[in-house]
Amino acid sequence: MFYDNQDTTKKNDYKDALKIIGSLSNLFSDSKVPYLYYRIAEKIFCNSFLAQDLSRGDVALDAVKGDTGIGLKTFLEGNSKSFQKVAEFNKDKFLYEDKSPKKLIQTVSKLRNERIKFTENLYGISDSIYHCVVRNDNCFKIHEELMDSIDIANIADVKKVKNTIKFNDGLHDYSFNTSKSTLTKRFKTDHPLYEFDVKILSNPLEEIKNCILQNDLQYDASDRIIQTVYLPLYGKNKFVYERSGLNQWNANGRKRDDNEVYIPIPVKVHLKSPDFFPKRETPFNLKLPNGDVLLVKVCQDGNKALMSFSNRELGRWLLRDVLALEDGELLTYQKLQILGIDSVRIDKIDEKNYEINFASLDSYENYLQSN
Repeated sequence: MFYDNQDTTKKNDYKDALKIIGSLSNLFSDSKVPYLYYRIAEKIFCNSFLAQDLSRGDVALDAVKGDTGIGLKTFLEGNSKSFQKVAEFNKDKFLYEDKSPKKLIQTVSKLRNERIKFTENLYGISDSIYHCVVRNDNCFKIHEELMDSIDIANIADVKKVKNTIKFNDGLHDYSFNTSKSTLTKRFKTDHPLYEFDVKILSNPLEEIKNCILQNDLQYDASDRIIQTVYLPLYGKNKFVYERSGLNQWNANGRKRDDNEVYIPIPVKVHLKSPDFFPKRETPFNLKLPNGDVLLVKVCQDGNKALMSFSNRELGRWLLRDVLALEDGELLTYQKLQILGIDSVRIDKIDEKNYEINFASLDSYENYLQSN
């Protein structure tokens, strides 16, 4: 597991940060159970263990450290065997809503497995785990377990009661809510790796006020990201054209490398964010989620394409490393739907440095509609 293998100093930093946040619980609740918002838990984990934060990546994991992927969760201990949400499939109903309970569960399980594998390919991950902060009266407990793929061949005990379908795969118990399109998994947390007390302050607001006044704290509101745009991985009407874009390798004319692709830059993006990209043919750095950096450029008539200088590099990463397509296999929109992504997010750090991440279904359309 991850936690036991970390440096003692980092583990102490993590524990102290959780205790500080937990001590402020009376700002939100009168309960004896310390409050911990999941986004704060993610930030504390990544800061303490110097892990890469994937929370903006619309992927199946929340963090990555080395070659380990981590799904971060925080929840009440309850009876130590509660069901917790592990995935959501709102935009995939058309793939399973008319199926029998067992066929539905098989489809959802395949979607879940495909998205875990996609994320592991994207970030170069060899193993994935769940890291959980379990909350109980005046304490936090640390629990970890493997993020296993669902063993579809061994799915059994499929039982539907109203809007809920329960099943197991021989390793874990699962439950799927058909009305909310959410998959939950049973977490057995009765043997935590570690636990520690949390002292909840009676008047946390006064303590914060005194701390600020005494130390004259300064706030830095700067953000390393200057601007963000979203680009579609498809053409008009959500169709991945067979001879352009990510299937450019299949275009007519000259012989092309199987990895030759470009990411479309629609004219609407240039109109919405005219100064986002450098001028045509100007080289700039594009950092990939796995930390590699490609030299890329905007090219073609109308500045409609984002390509790597060696046009094989971008395609090799997109088509082979991440989407796991075979040589000569066309990308389709259905494949993107299965993975739950159809766009990329490009973050501008400065005039020469940009970063790319995948984005969930409809992200490009939502970007166009945003102010």
